[in-house]
Amino acid sequence: MPLTHAELRALMTSSEDEHLEFKEAKASFSQDKAIKYCCALANEGGGRLILGVTDKKPRMIVGSSAFPALEGLRAELVKALHLRIPVEAVETPEGRVVHFDVPSHPVGLPLKFDKVYWCRQGEELTDMKPHQLQQIFDETGPDFTAGFCPVATFEDLHPEAIQVFRERWAEKSRDPRRLTQDLPRLLEDAELLDEGQLAYAALILLGTRKALNRHLGQSEVIFEYRSSESPGPAQERIEFREGALLLLDPLWDLVNKRNDLQSWQDGLFMKQVATFNEGAVREAILNGISHRDYRLHGSVFVRQYPRRIRIESPGGFLPGITPETILHKQAPRNRRLAEALSKCGLVERSGQGFDRILEACILESKPRPRFEGTDDYQVFITLDGQVQDVRFLRLLEGIGQEHLKTYDTDDLLVLDLAYRQEPIPGVMRPRVRSMVDAGILEMVGKKAIPSRRLMARLGEKGKYTRMKGLDRPAQRALLLQHIRESEDGARFEDIQQVLPGVPEGTIKDLLQKLKAEGLIHPIGKTRAARWFPGAPANPADDPS
Repeated sequence: MPLTHAELRALMTSSEDEHLEFKEAKASFSQDKAIKYCCALANEGGGRLILGVTDKKPRMIVGSSAFPALEGLRAELVKALHLRIPVEAVETPEGRVVHFDVPSHPVGLPLKFDKVYWCRQGEELTDMKPHQLQQIFDETGPDFTAGFCPVATFEDLHPEAIQVFRERWAEKSRDPRRLTQDLPRLLEDAELLDEGQLAYAALILLGTRKALNRHLGQSEVIFEYRSSESPGPAQERIEFREGALLLLDPLWDLVNKRNDLQSWQDGLFMKQVATFNEGAVREAILNGISHRDYRLHGSVFVRQYPRRIRIESPGGFLPGITPETILHKQAPRNRRLAEALSKCGLVERSGQGFDRILEACILESKPRPRFEGTDDYQVFITLDGQVQDVRFLRLLEGIGQEHLKTYDTDDLLVLDLAYRQEPIPGVMRPRVRSMVDAGILEMVGKKAIPSRRLMARLGEKGKYTRMKGLDRPAQRALLLQHIRESEDGARFEDIQQVLPGVPEGTIKDLLQKLKAEGLIHPIGKTRAARWFPGAPANPADDPS
């Protein structure tokens, strides 16, 4: 939530510690230095960086003109730290204050910038010591995929999987030497081999079917196609037990062969969207493989239905991760595996990939991913493929592709929530303000809706009016008309139906104002009263 002036004053009386830092920064502040402080605060569990306030007590607000364009700064913070850090300008009578509300690092994952894991030591920034890093690494418990299989050999690795790994790493790193590097050195550089022993992550990524049968039978993905919800055998079932780098394409091919196109007419043009988005499906499968608990003996299941896909992976969410927080919190269960996949360009080392899945769903006007059935022992993610509203796709076209390219996941989520008239979380309110300034959204009271200009371009003026609702004079006129036409008096419940969506307090305020003007009067008290037109014939009948 935005920092209030009163909250700022309270913070100014607190002592600086690892969770609170003040900087005067009257004229400017180095962007790199701001990123380092945010990195340090996150590594120490989160905190606040406040610019425009003296750091010595008694502190005073001196104002800061640093970072006039906060959107650019927010984008740089995400790019540098892979962490969304709310930054806001707080206007006070004494001047502008810039407030960084830094969340904690992802569970088990310290952050670094310029190749340094930053922390604070008194007034100075310094690199974290090994024992500090180990404390963070230990938050998620031991990483099974970083352990070594004592009996595995190079013969257990599939040559085709090794070649895919080489090519993807060379492309991601822009280092062609990976293509010809000898295998032991390649695996050592990827931290998949140490002193001649292969890590379990190497088997998961590169192992042959025979090796996995012998050493890691649970490293398996099972695909099923079911044409309905009816119990019984699936119409198609295929088991994949081989290196993950070899099964991604065959899995997508299985999904894609039943990937119907949904079509609609848009003016003179026929448009189409595939039921299953390739990027979203691949990302969801990768999540199942990279975040499952390999200490459990279940398999990853990919179950396809005509209009949805449901992916099940063993092991529940890690501490601190829930369906509500997964967009902004990350915690890799299998860090060694995630790092190897990151070298291939398949996943972000620090991320869940959920942002990519969510973006794909929103941009195709499909339901947001669901996690029904998830518990402490398994995670379910469901991707619904049915396009909900083609008018939302036209709205996105009205914004324009070039503009949309500047949007991150939170921006798209705000737009989706506003269009569907769902509550927007308080943490996203700064995004709402920037989209209002850009003419994409409008505020109606505390509610955000797509702007009149945007809806008019789509020929949706009626929908805009319904979203906006009636203004106060129109509410008053409609309320008065209803009471005048109610022969037996208008009950409060009836009045609420006349003004759906209008808060109860607003309706009561309108009634009292019309009564004060002598235009209506009640008979009875409280909500049981009935309202009639005109003033009461006998003032003594007025219950007030």
